[in-house]
Amino acid sequence: MSTPERDERHGDQAQAAVALGGGHGLFASLSALRLLVDDLTLDSLTAIVTVADNGGSSGRLRREFGVLPPGDLRMALAALCGDDRWDGTWAQVLQHRFAGDGEMNGHNLGNLLIVGLWEQLGDHVEALDWVCRLLRAKGRVLPMALVPMDITAEVRGLVPGDPNALTTVRGQVEVATTDGIIDSIALVPDDPPAAPAALAAIAAAEWVFLGPGSWFTSVLPHLMVAALRQALLRTAARIVVVMNLAEQVGETPGFGPADHLTALLEHAPDLRIHAVLADGSMDGLDELADLVAASGTTLVVEDVSIGDGTPRHDPAKLAAAYARIMAGDASRR
Repeated sequence: MSTPERDERHGDQAQAAVALGGGHGLFASLSALRLLVDDLTLDSLTAIVTVADNGGSSGRLRREFGVLPPGDLRMALAALCGDDRWDGTWAQVLQHRFAGDGEMNGHNLGNLLIVGLWEQLGDHVEALDWVCRLLRAKGRVLPMALVPMDITAEVRGLVPGDPNALTTVRGQVEVATTDGIIDSIALVPDDPPAAPAALAAIAAAEWVFLGPGSWFTSVLPHLMVAALRQALLRTAARIVVVMNLAEQVGETPGFGPADHLTALLEHAPDLRIHAVLADGSMDGLDELADLVAASGTTLVVEDVSIGDGTPRHDPAKLAAAYARIMAGDASRR
């Protein structure tokens, strides 16, 4: 899968990376990649974020103002804040959630700041760049599309007496919490406009990191945006798929790592994957290794779990694994 163009672009110099996803999974990946910006392994970092949330504070703001749901964008911005007192304080302010019994209950201050800037500037990308400057963020945050969208899923197991019948479920929250088994996803609208800056970032990147995160509602939706999909197919960047540490209740019940990768390959069979990164403690690694080998890519097995019994990635361990992959000396299986 190597080409002269790829080999020339992936030397020892600092490089550009793009991370795609949303929510807590993208937060973990960006928290790791930010460390590589700090140590000069990376000289450019761009997050491209899912914008299909229809629940909580994001859903309320989306319905009231007709804007992109800001929550996943806010989390990505917070992940790119540094560790000193200034940066840490602004990250906490951005993530602050109001309590109380009134209309502000449940809203995040960062969500309100982002929507306020959108109204002031009239441009989603410019406003996010302003927030980046305010926070001294170690990278750029972009939406995967410039219009709000809904995720739809074809789901099995919701029709009594016919477990193979397909039912269409619409909405990010509804898809993430379905009682059935997700067969495939799509977007409404089916061809949303991608941010030109996001396409340019993918074209200029040496590395693209896809995952971890909610597989059907945060990771795979990027592959459903036609322009983003084509950018990922054309890029000379090396694409690394980062596996989740466990199944997700409601969205991927019973899924092992091979099931996650199978779903990705079914939605994007032409995607050229450089490496698949998985934690060494996961069940089902042998099955995953067989699938990865059959797909013509490489499985990298590293210790990337936080190690407290919860399915969370450790940012420092993940950063070290990313650095080893980029240096070409990761543990391969």
